[in-house]
Amino acid sequence: MTNKEKALALIGTFASGDTAKAKELLAPGYIQHNLAFGTGADAFVAAVEGLAQAPVKTTVNNIRAFEDGDKVFLQTVYNFAGAGEQVGFDVFRFDEDGKIAEHWDNLADKAAPNPSGHTQIDGTLEKKDVDKEETRKVVAGFVGDVLRGENPDKLTSYYDGDKYIQHNTSIADGLSGLGAALEAMAKQGISMVYNKTHMVLADGDYALACSEGTFGGVATTYYDLFRVENGFIAEHWDVMETLADKSTWANENGKF
Repeated sequence: MTNKEKALALIGTFASGDTAKAKELLAPGYIQHNLAFGTGADAFVAAVEGLAQAPVKTTVNNIRAFEDGDKVFLQTVYNFAGAGEQVGFDVFRFDEDGKIAEHWDNLADKAAPNPSGHTQIDGTLEKKDVDKEETRKVVAGFVGDVLRGENPDKLTSYYDGDKYIQHNTSIADGLSGLGAALEAMAKQGISMVYNKTHMVLADGDYALACSEGTFGGVATTYYDLFRVENGFIAEHWDVMETLADKSTWANENGKF
């Protein structure tokens, strides 16, 4: 199995209840960054067992899957025990033995289509076989210059005119849609701040940036998936998650 296949098999155990498969795939010292779960392989297996016993079956629908070095990153729709559909990004790190050693994620409730009629998961599915380092360079530059605000004057240089497909639940297509949304937030006194980017993972013409900051003054983690075309940002999906109060954390590993 490839690492991508292993990651997909692991999230599949939430639906199948296959604890033996989960144990087989996980490293003994598995590190968990989802703050709602305990760390370690045993905690993951216990979660699989718990879901299997729930009266409503869990569903797992992977939309996109990518691989970059020792990491796999996925975009998936989950419905845990009938609690409601959530869109999630997962990142898995593999150790030298091919076991899943670490996991990070961001989850958000599935929402209605945005002002341009796009959902959190639709859009381009095909991955182009292009230089991932060029993709990473564009996305890392955009995240630093624009999202972290290090060189905001470079904003328009990352777009091919107004051609930009947006899957954020509140923002319309195009650079014009992004500008209108930011202006509306400013009028409401809402600020979206990116303080630090921890990972920029790339595969072909896609890259996922994992960052932290604040939204409206509240600690928030940002996972942004971009598709790059001809050197420009062409399409964007994201999940924003409010950071849980530390008193509720089930592990001490932090979100990153």
